[in-house]
Amino acid sequence: MTNRNLALKTLVISMAAAMAAPVIAETKQLPRIDVVGQGQDAAAKQPGAVSVVTQQEIEQAQPRSTEDLLRRVPGIYVKGEEESAVVVNVGVRGLPAGDYKTLVLEDGVPVQPGIFVGNSRYFNPRVQRMSGAEVLKGASSLRYGPNTIGGVINYQTKTPEDGASISGKVGSWNTKETTLELGGSNPSGDAYFGLLYTKAESDGFQNKGYKMDDLLVKAGTAISDDQMISVKFSHTENDANISYRGLFPDAFEAKADFNPAPDDYYLSGRTAFDLNHEWDINEDMSLQTLVYWSEMSREYWRFLLDGTSPTTTNTDGYRVWNFRDQVDGMNRDFKRIGVESRLSLSHNAFGMTNQAQFGVRLMSEEMMDTSGNAPRATPRARVLDMEVRDSADSLAVFAENRFEVTDRLAFTAGLRMESYEQRRNDLRKSDPAEKYSNTEFMPGVGATYQLNPEVQLYGSVYQAFAPPLVGSVVGSGDKPTEAEKSINIEVGARGVANGVQYEVTAFQMDFSNQVDPGNSLTGDAPNEGSALIQGLEAAFGYQFGNGMRLDTNLTWIPTAEFGEDRNSGGAKKGNRFDYSPELTANVKLGYQTGGLKTALLLNHTGSVYADKANTKALTTEKTGLWGGELDAYTTLDLTADYKVNKQLNVFGAVKNLTDEHYIAGLRQGIYAGPERSFELGAKYTF
Repeated sequence: MTNRNLALKTLVISMAAAMAAPVIAETKQLPRIDVVGQGQDAAAKQPGAVSVVTQQEIEQAQPRSTEDLLRRVPGIYVKGEEESAVVVNVGVRGLPAGDYKTLVLEDGVPVQPGIFVGNSRYFNPRVQRMSGAEVLKGASSLRYGPNTIGGVINYQTKTPEDGASISGKVGSWNTKETTLELGGSNPSGDAYFGLLYTKAESDGFQNKGYKMDDLLVKAGTAISDDQMISVKFSHTENDANISYRGLFPDAFEAKADFNPAPDDYYLSGRTAFDLNHEWDINEDMSLQTLVYWSEMSREYWRFLLDGTSPTTTNTDGYRVWNFRDQVDGMNRDFKRIGVESRLSLSHNAFGMTNQAQFGVRLMSEEMMDTSGNAPRATPRARVLDMEVRDSADSLAVFAENRFEVTDRLAFTAGLRMESYEQRRNDLRKSDPAEKYSNTEFMPGVGATYQLNPEVQLYGSVYQAFAPPLVGSVVGSGDKPTEAEKSINIEVGARGVANGVQYEVTAFQMDFSNQVDPGNSLTGDAPNEGSALIQGLEAAFGYQFGNGMRLDTNLTWIPTAEFGEDRNSGGAKKGNRFDYSPELTANVKLGYQTGGLKTALLLNHTGSVYADKANTKALTTEKTGLWGGELDAYTTLDLTADYKVNKQLNVFGAVKNLTDEHYIAGLRQGIYAGPERSFELGAKYTF
């Protein structure tokens, strides 16, 4: 989209919001779906592990991306490919990074490009628009959708305050970023409008440059004493000079900073519109309805390797990829439309206090998948060799009830039904579309028990489910016989004792059918079978009396293994999942006094296997995906934020303070972790 068209859309939406008649009370909180909820007791009602990242924590950590934000959450591992984090590479509780079965929402709305039709990695919301994030695990995650084997991640977007502010940031690799925030409300405070726009560009680590534009517009209004409505429009464009190709070992060891595929580009954009309606029917009943629409494009332009001599030596003497004058364009376009409604009800059935929620969701998805080659002289003028349309329609119904048996003990029981039909239509053939239909029932039960004022015990068991992608069930010679399913169990304790805030959870995912998607680069077909994950995550926080606070968490996953030999990828019984570290840990030492906030943040990531065969030595000859065992690494970040006065803030950060040199991941070569870098910025509020 051109800047002119983007500006026109912004103007139209701004005018529509300004013309809206008299939602916003004193908090200026627009209607949205929270997966944990508001209030001090929201987490205590969940029979599973809960992590909430606040606005203050975001400001203190100064993350570059939402991946960087999630990196410090218990149970989460990030396989960093580029610091721009345009593509998602997150794993939850031992699930392989990059293929995680975890539902990702933004203000309660699905943001993964395809839940039923396509790869969930292709879109990553930008951190500049976020005010917080919720991570919910356990049986309560069933309320929000399929793909909840790892739980639910819900990003919460900002609602700008009244007035205007502008912030800017510069940093290493010629990074430049500017953010504009505008907010306004009417005199009675029951209508509100906000706009947030970020523009960023960078030459990038290893010259993997990127440009990013991100627009968020919100508006809300009260339409009666008991009803509110809000709209949200968002548009994101990313232009990233990234690729599957990585460095060879000689260049990595020498800390070379060149781009191993300088002509490859990943271009993506997403436009979305959400409509939220809340109706407080009475003091015991409320209804929330959400309508959402989105479209997303992903264009991946990669130059093909020379078939006879895929590698060569550059002028510096390093081994590099040898490309021919032909580009491969692999493009996908996604569309989604959905509507869901949730009825919340407090009642006194069975002689006890109850909170119930009932919901229904209809959703339709489509992915257009095209590919073709073009010469270097006209790299975007493809001759198509594939045109495939994947689509899916789904209906979900759920019900959940929380029984407060006593002041200390509560039980939660829920059931979700997900019925869907997936279709594949090869547009280059006259054959009718192939279809696959399935219905899954996912029960879950949980409990919380307040042992004493300092300790709450909790636990849950539920049937987790993730639908296979269309290409795995239709149009493929290897069709999974059933959806991906596991029985998830967790037990834990949380509370505050002697000034220590803590949460400790033991968990198990027992897969009756774990589906590995395979990979077109290696020719590995999808395969399935049993698998087991077992582990422990713990988080502790302590507020010292002198303005200093310590927060730390640790995730230990001794078991993340295949249950039997698989038919592709080299996976054998007992082999560990790829990109599933046994140990990850975070430590944050924060200090605040007056207008100064500063923090020292440590992240430790244990060793991982880069392939399912659990190869020990690094493989360097393959033109497909590389394998090998990657060493553990530890990075340190130092951040500071100083409020000069009511209007001016200055801030800065040093990322990878010790300049740790490490391998973050492998694909067709080595992805090096970003070197030490610097950022400096300021924000002025008018």
